[in-house]
Amino acid sequence: MNARALAVALFLGFCPLRSAPQTSTLPSILVKAGKLLDVRKGAYVENAGVWIAGQRIKEVGHFPEVQAHVPKNTKVIELGRATVLPGLIDCHTHLMARIPEGPDGYTLNLATKSQAFRALEGAYNARITLEAGFTSVRDVENEGAGYADVALRDAIEQALAEGPRMQVATRAIAAVGQYNPFGISPDLSDFPTGAQMVSGQEEARRAVREQIGHGADLIKVYADWLHPTLTVDEIRVVVEEAHKLGRKVAAHASTPEGVRNAVTAGVDSIEHGHRVDQQDLELMKAKGTFLVPTVGGIDASVERYSKEPETERRKEMQTYLGELLQSIQQAIQEAMRLGVKMALGYDAGSPERQGKNADEFVALTKRGMPPLEAIRAATLNAAELMNWQDRVGSIEAGKYADFIAVEGDPLSDIAVLRQVEFVMKGGTVVKDILPH
Repeated sequence: MNARALAVALFLGFCPLRSAPQTSTLPSILVKAGKLLDVRKGAYVENAGVWIAGQRIKEVGHFPEVQAHVPKNTKVIELGRATVLPGLIDCHTHLMARIPEGPDGYTLNLATKSQAFRALEGAYNARITLEAGFTSVRDVENEGAGYADVALRDAIEQALAEGPRMQVATRAIAAVGQYNPFGISPDLSDFPTGAQMVSGQEEARRAVREQIGHGADLIKVYADWLHPTLTVDEIRVVVEEAHKLGRKVAAHASTPEGVRNAVTAGVDSIEHGHRVDQQDLELMKAKGTFLVPTVGGIDASVERYSKEPETERRKEMQTYLGELLQSIQQAIQEAMRLGVKMALGYDAGSPERQGKNADEFVALTKRGMPPLEAIRAATLNAAELMNWQDRVGSIEAGKYADFIAVEGDPLSDIAVLRQVEFVMKGGTVVKDILPH
């Protein structure tokens, strides 16, 4: 390179050429629907219009009024007589889990699948969950998949995979010897576990720091299994560390004492709570602790056992599940009476149940929850539990353009939410099988 060329190159390196100012306009979309459910008011907006600019909602109201404000080149999406609702939220998912049925299913899942394969399973589950109308999820542990859920969350955010917005709990925290897999030979000291096992407060503290350091959005603890496991002090340390770093804590708890320990320690939500008693519910109300009941999976188990041949085990399981469902129904009704906030969570973990999240709506209404409250559990309440009230949970100006459409009236027949026919996430149509 001669001296002149070298001088020019150096000049260009220090003084980059100016380019003409670039102006970008966000795509403008106007959606027209027969009616739109205002989940906050609990009423329909007839002949509804939603104006979307980019990923966010600009205006919502009666179609003629909204139409008068949109730019001339706005694309119009006609949804006919369909009913539009906010994008649904499942607060208890395990997108990395496709665990085979049977007593050894969990162990086989850990022993035979690589982390890479688990991540691909998660991507598939994420896509079918989104297509089911669930545009946001709180994924409460990946069942031994390391930090693959963090990778899935990030891949979805970067549009490398298709799925809902995710908050992930990564590995979860359990007491040593008190979570899956069980029955593993002690000689297999490096066999993978379904959660990060701890004993004592400092191990619990370290686990929280590790998981948040690797990308956890929330922390999940197992406050009990067949009986209470982690102590109040161990859970309290988890809560202290998580809250200090701006993360919430979800607690698996089904026994009365396990629930009490977790709520006393300050967790933000009780997952399952199937045998929660009135004392626990009153404590949850006082502390503002959410309940995520997860009933649909138990209904699915009842149905599965009903198809099995007549055996003593089938009879025992049907009796056990019947008593459990009765306890759950009492808990849900008492929680509603006391005003305990509830968020929807389906708890799918098998290939057969992934993507069937809307079954939880049917399960909740069977236990006495009004359809509107079940929908609020999957929209407004779920968004509050996730601290995402400013972005999802309702169709309002400023929030993400996440919504779904169904044919029929979900307030009179909640089961129509099992057949979501239109899904938009962030202003992008990801599913449209409505008749046009």
